[in-house]
Amino acid sequence: MTIRHQGQQYRPRMAFLQKIEALVKDMQSPETGVRMQNQKILVTSIPHAMTGSDVLQWLVQRLWISSLEAQNLGNFIVKYGYIYPLQDPKNLTLKPDGSLYRFQTPYFWPTQQWPAEDTDYAIYLTKRNIKKKGVLEEHEKENYDFLNKKINYKWDFVIMQAKEQYRTGKERNKADRYALDCQEKAYWLVHRSPPGMNNVLDYGLDRVTNPNEVQKQTITAVKKEIMYYQQALMRSTVKSSVSLGGIVKYSEQFSSNDAIMSGCLPSNPWITDDTQFWDLNAKLVEVPTKMRVERWAINFSELIRDPKGRQSFQYFLKKEFSGENLGFWEACEDLKYGDQSKVKEKAEEIYKLFLAPGARRWINIDGKTMDITVKGLRHPHRYVLDAAQTHIYMLMKKDSYARYLKSPIYKEMLAKAIEPQETTKRSSSLPFMRRHLRSSPSPVILRQLEEEAKAREAANTVDITQPGQPAAPSPHLAVYTGTCVPPSPSSPFSSSCRSPRKPFPSPGRFMRRPSSTVCPSPITVALEGSEQKGEAGGPGAGQGPSNTDTSEASADGPWPQPPPRAPLKSRVALSFSSFLRRGCLASPVFARLSPNCPPMSHGKVQPLGEVGQQLPRLKSRRVTK
Repeated sequence: MTIRHQGQQYRPRMAFLQKIEALVKDMQSPETGVRMQNQKILVTSIPHAMTGSDVLQWLVQRLWISSLEAQNLGNFIVKYGYIYPLQDPKNLTLKPDGSLYRFQTPYFWPTQQWPAEDTDYAIYLTKRNIKKKGVLEEHEKENYDFLNKKINYKWDFVIMQAKEQYRTGKERNKADRYALDCQEKAYWLVHRSPPGMNNVLDYGLDRVTNPNEVQKQTITAVKKEIMYYQQALMRSTVKSSVSLGGIVKYSEQFSSNDAIMSGCLPSNPWITDDTQFWDLNAKLVEVPTKMRVERWAINFSELIRDPKGRQSFQYFLKKEFSGENLGFWEACEDLKYGDQSKVKEKAEEIYKLFLAPGARRWINIDGKTMDITVKGLRHPHRYVLDAAQTHIYMLMKKDSYARYLKSPIYKEMLAKAIEPQETTKRSSSLPFMRRHLRSSPSPVILRQLEEEAKAREAANTVDITQPGQPAAPSPHLAVYTGTCVPPSPSSPFSSSCRSPRKPFPSPGRFMRRPSSTVCPSPITVALEGSEQKGEAGGPGAGQGPSNTDTSEASADGPWPQPPPRAPLKSRVALSFSSFLRRGCLASPVFARLSPNCPPMSHGKVQPLGEVGQQLPRLKSRRVTK
C-alpha cells in the first residue's frame, strides 16, 4: 500500500505504520486480543471499551518487553490515532490505569488513500458549531474563520453537508452517536493538531520522485546486472565448516579481552564508580597494562589501531630508519577522515613530503603504484592515496611487524606492563546499580536444613510427661509429634513443660515426609519392647493394656475405662522418681527429641505405663558376628 498524506504526496518514511496496524489487528482478536467489554460513561453504555492497564498488560505479555517499553509503545499507538481515549479526548497518551479507550475504525487510520482535505475539516467544524451552538475552542474558531475565507466559494455546500450529517447522526442511538463523535475528534486531533501539540504526521519536505515506483529496465541496467552475476560466479566459495572454524578461533582468541565475557580489571567503572580502569587504559599512558600489550601481538591491525602501540612501533621504525612509512600512513588517514574542505591542501603537502622526487621523507613504492597516485593527484579527493597507503601498509605488516615483536623494545614494554588486581566493589544505594550475583545454595543443603527444622519442631511438640496413651501406630509414620492429652491434676508435670508455640495435637497425629522412610516413633518402640519383655515373664506382664490391645479396642469400640485405683497419685510419683534415677537425661532417645538435653551414647529409656507402673529394666545385649 502506498502511504500518502493530506496533499497526496508520497510518504515512504511512514512505512512503519503498517507494522503498527498488524499489531492493532492482533490486539482486536476475539481469542488472543485485549479484553473488551461494555462500559458505562455517564448515562451511555459504550460497547467494546477497554482500559489502559489491560492494553499495557497485553503488550508486555505479547511482545515480551518491559513495562516502560510497553508504555512508550502504547503512547505511540495512541498518538497516531489507532486507539483513542473516551474520557479525555485531548490527552493522546495511554494511561496505565482504569481509563477507557476504544480502537479506531480502519476508515480513520493514517494509511488510508483518501486525504484529509480542507473541505472535510470545514464540514466537521461546521457540524460541531451547529451541535455546540457556536461554542468552539479558540483554535477551532480560528480554523473555522480561515476556512470560511479560503473556500468561501463553496461554503453553501459545506453548510448543507454539515446539516445533513448532523440530522443523520441524531437518528442513531446514543452509544453509536457518542462513539462516532469520539472517532472523528480523535482523527482531526491527529491530522489537524491544535497549537502546542506535537504533529506526529509532520516529517519535513516531500520527495520529488516516488521511490516505490517500478523502474523500467534499460540496456545499461541489464548489463550491470549481468556483470554483477559474472563476478559472483568467479568469487571463490568457502565451506561453512571453514567459516565456522574461523569464527570459533577468533572468539577463543579475543574472549580474554572482552569486558562483557571475561570482565575487566581492576573493576568495571560503570558499576563500582572507580575510574582506575580508564586511567590505566588511557590512549598514551606511560605504562600500559599487560593485556593491552599482549593484544598487539595478535595481529598488525590491533597494534596500529592502538595509539600507544603505534607510538611504540614508530620508535622501533625510527631505529630501523623507516619511520616515514608509518608517518605516510598516518597522513593518509588524516586525509581520508579529516576536514573535506582541506583535502586539496593536504594532498599537496603529502606529495611534497613523501612522494615528490628528492622529498625529505621519501617513501619507497613501486613505479606502477606511483603512476596511479600521481595521476589521481590531478583531481584530488579523500581516497586518492589509497593505492600507495595499501602498499605501505602491507610492507609494514609483512616486514617490520614480525621484527618488532622480536625486538627488545616490545619485550621491554611487555616486561614493564602492569597487571592490575581486582578491587572490591563498593556498595551503592543507587537503584540502578548492578547487584552482586551469588550462587544459590545447594538443594541438598536446603533439604537437610528443612529436615532438621522439622525434627526440632517435632521434638518441641513431644509431651514426655504423659503416661503411655493409646495411639494407633501408623504404617507411614516418619516424625512423631506427640499425643493430645489434656492436663489432669494427677499428672506430675506442669503445663509449662509443653511447647507454648503449638497446641496439643490430636490423637494419633503423625506427619509423613515424602522423602523419608517408614519408621515408628522412639517412644512407641520402647513401649512395644517393654511390653514384649513383660509378656515373656516379667512381674508386670498382666497389668495395663498393650499397644496392640489399645489399637484393637479403639477400632472395635470406645476406649475401655480402667478400674479406679486409690493410690494412683503416689504410684505415679514413685514411677516418675524411679524414671529420673534410671537416667532420663542420659537417654539418647529423649536427647534427640528435646533440644535442651545433650545427646548421650549410653543409658536406657524406661517408658511409663498407663497407671505409672514401673516396667522391668531390659538387659543389654551384645551383637556378635
